[in-house]
Amino acid sequence: VHRADCERLIAAYSGREKKQVFGAMFNQRTDRYYQKIRALIQSGELGEIRRVNWIITNWFRTHAYYASGGWRATWGGEGGGVLLNQCPHNLDLFQWMFGMPVTLSANCAFGKYHDIEVEDDVTATMQFANGATGVFITSTGEAPGTNRLEITGERGRVVYEDDKITYVRNEVPMGEFSRTTPEAFARPATWDIVVPADGHGGQHNEVLQNFTEAILDGARLVAPAPEGIHSVELANAMLLSAWTAKPVALPIDGKKYERLLKAKIAESALKGKKKKVVEAAPVDFGKSFGK
Repeated sequence: VHRADCERLIAAYSGREKKQVFGAMFNQRTDRYYQKIRALIQSGELGEIRRVNWIITNWFRTHAYYASGGWRATWGGEGGGVLLNQCPHNLDLFQWMFGMPVTLSANCAFGKYHDIEVEDDVTATMQFANGATGVFITSTGEAPGTNRLEITGERGRVVYEDDKITYVRNEVPMGEFSRTTPEAFARPATWDIVVPADGHGGQHNEVLQNFTEAILDGARLVAPAPEGIHSVELANAMLLSAWTAKPVALPIDGKKYERLLKAKIAESALKGKKKKVVEAAPVDFGKSFGK
């Protein structure tokens, strides 16, 4: 999956009658924790965002997982690794909550922990239009792994980890406090708040119900399909930065990325290395879902 394909889908939909419903399965948008965090940001409660750090390394995968299918973790089969297979929902949530960065730089390790040709470890840094910075770290080679989202705004810091949202709120916004206090080492007084959230939502069922209601009653979609281009573009931009060893400006050139991906697929085919497929033990795919 890449930006150019998304552009074609959006163009095809744009030429149709608007009564048709075009949705995406971004089920994590129904998670009440992420909804609450997004509300804190969009309401202005956190103030202007300064920094975002998301460590999402609890996607551990074994060699048996990658050996269970010839298409897995190949440029031709998936078009990428952890970014395209494990993290599309995390990347969607990232842009859904914080918007898209204007520049991005990424270090992607290809086959660092597994005998695969695609990325299984990624560290990306980003800059947003307002000067805020972001860090996104993911891997399928770390156990037990971490899922920790930390957001710093003018009004304080929010951390989401282990199904708990904590908010350390500055009584005075940090910029204002810094400008007005006469003390050299002072810090704003804070409140410690545990932000309540009502579980993880209806997930796939809720998105399907919402899609049905959009068809029947014109309900607003939880996840309009055209918004899917953003998570795809973030993944593409990270790979593009790694391939070129340069920072990347967003939006990227979708056709340029498509050409580079096709070259990767052709290069893989020329090597003629056929992936050995091993019959895996019975699999519980419920274990594949992250939060």
